[in-house]
Amino acid sequence: MIKLVWLVPLLPLIGFLIIGFLGKKLSKGLVGTIASGVVLTAFAVSLGIFFELGGQTEKSVTIDLFSWISAGKLSIPFSFLVDPLSSLFLLIITGIGFLIHLYSIGYMHDDEGFSRFFAYLNLFVFFMLLLVLGSNYLIMFVGWEGVGLCSYLLIGFWFKNTAYNNAAKKAFIMNRIGDLGFLLGIILIFVTFGSISYGDVFEQAKHFIGDNSVITAIALLLFIGAMGKSAQLPLYTWLPDAMAGPTPVSALIHAATMVTAGIYMVSRSNILYTLSPFAMEVVAVVGVCTALFAATIGLAQNDIKKVLAYSTVSQLGYMFLALGVGAYTGAVFHVMTHAFFKALLFLGAGSVIHAMSGEQDIRKMGGLKKYIPITHLTFLLGTLAIVGFPGFSGFFSKDEILAHAWEHNKLLWFLGVLGAAMTTFYMFRLYFLTFKGSFRGTHEQEHHLHESPKSMTIPLIVLAALSVVGGLIGIPEVLGGHHYLEHYLKPVFEDSSFRLVHHLSHETEYILMGVAITVMALSLYYAYNTYVKNKTLPEKEDAELKPLHKLVYKKYMIDELYENVFMKPINFIGDALHKVVDNQIVDGIVNGMGSLVSGVSGLIRQAQTGNTGFYVFVMVISIVLILFTQLF
Repeated sequence: MIKLVWLVPLLPLIGFLIIGFLGKKLSKGLVGTIASGVVLTAFAVSLGIFFELGGQTEKSVTIDLFSWISAGKLSIPFSFLVDPLSSLFLLIITGIGFLIHLYSIGYMHDDEGFSRFFAYLNLFVFFMLLLVLGSNYLIMFVGWEGVGLCSYLLIGFWFKNTAYNNAAKKAFIMNRIGDLGFLLGIILIFVTFGSISYGDVFEQAKHFIGDNSVITAIALLLFIGAMGKSAQLPLYTWLPDAMAGPTPVSALIHAATMVTAGIYMVSRSNILYTLSPFAMEVVAVVGVCTALFAATIGLAQNDIKKVLAYSTVSQLGYMFLALGVGAYTGAVFHVMTHAFFKALLFLGAGSVIHAMSGEQDIRKMGGLKKYIPITHLTFLLGTLAIVGFPGFSGFFSKDEILAHAWEHNKLLWFLGVLGAAMTTFYMFRLYFLTFKGSFRGTHEQEHHLHESPKSMTIPLIVLAALSVVGGLIGIPEVLGGHHYLEHYLKPVFEDSSFRLVHHLSHETEYILMGVAITVMALSLYYAYNTYVKNKTLPEKEDAELKPLHKLVYKKYMIDELYENVFMKPINFIGDALHKVVDNQIVDGIVNGMGSLVSGVSGLIRQAQTGNTGFYVFVMVISIVLILFTQLF
């Protein structure tokens, strides 16, 4: 089955080509079946690869497809690397991707761009699979740029809306900033190691003798790329604006695929980061700052998708915190559990919006529990998972991150717990305002409230089940488990593991768990007391907000800051260069050359008199001049 790995990305590509060229001639049912079917088949192949890889002693297999680039010392084959890390990501991408495709059949059924939407989704999945399967940094970069392109197409899917187009451009440009760092990192890797294939680079890195500042520079450049793709400070502002796309796009981008590309890249390059403690410290600090910063913004948002968007930025911060403290397995574990509950929450939010006829403001919701019971129950399970309620998937992955943070730096642990408390508050604030109390919308909205079709609720139920039991694969030994995921991923991180030895007593782990659970419970009670018992509602008008609340609600005015500090000066310089350099100098030279040629040709043209005697005279004079020149 491993030798058939090339089928996994090929199937979504075939789906894209069929729907892209023939979509308008096919029925919506057939388009949805093809798009979902190819991803489901890819999932089946990925599942076979996962189990075959787990059952054999060789945990890393490289499949060479063809020779791609060969120039001088640079030789890059087009090949795929199948190992525990890539096989796990294959399952996440194709599994969650299939559920989102299935959900989209019902959600996008009445949209005029139905076939175009599914073509984009298939292409997105293809590039994401290429990103995680490549055996070298260049194939990863191709997939990296591909998902950036597809995110632009999907975020701006409703392109007749100018605001949505601006959001798509913002995502594209912000990602290009990070991608430049990634590209420079790849160049420095080649200059340093003479190769960009993982096997060659990591084998040399293990025995690297030289200035560690080079490794640090590589690690930081790669991290800049990860900051852009995975929305870390300061390159995070594109992600909340990505809500402009249809809700399934939000789930696909924010849950299991594009935003986790940075986590995958740092995890794949783990040995480079382990060799650079400074780079790891930078990753941890940026991660925890992003987690806290985004969580504070999430406390004050009233758009159901915006709350989840900032939640995603915050959870990504936790993943980078894990990477920065050496908890590579913990970061990948949280990627997996986050894929379950965040896809569930976004699709649940889409079901709420569907029932509310497009309304996204939670101030105009309330009491939806009795109208959409399946959506309510699944959304509640997703909320319990993300806040780390004991027994749910998020509890195990977040606990592992916080335990490693405690061992590495007590301040990082404290900030992580503080962020977890805020996560609990804003998620239950969202849940209570949406599903509890009395309905606050219009009579017409209440009249049309209804549960979503089965094509939308079935994915919710499956994701809810995964959000509940998904953490069982990583139960720590302190709770009587074996942490199967850690054992499965051990071959990928073994070169780093012996350099990063973790020692925590069981008593300490119990105490840390107890503190985390207590903080979560207190935060949950405070949210319940505020929004259910006291029936507090957010202000209906933004002008009513207190100064600090308004600052947080306005997202600390970061977009406005970027606009004034970067965009306006760049636009001013661009306008000035256009007026002076382009219009005056470049156009002046071009127009001047045209005038010169026209003037000279006008003078020369006067020599064309049509008089034969004059032509003979000029010919004779020319012969005399030639002879004179030859003679002297």
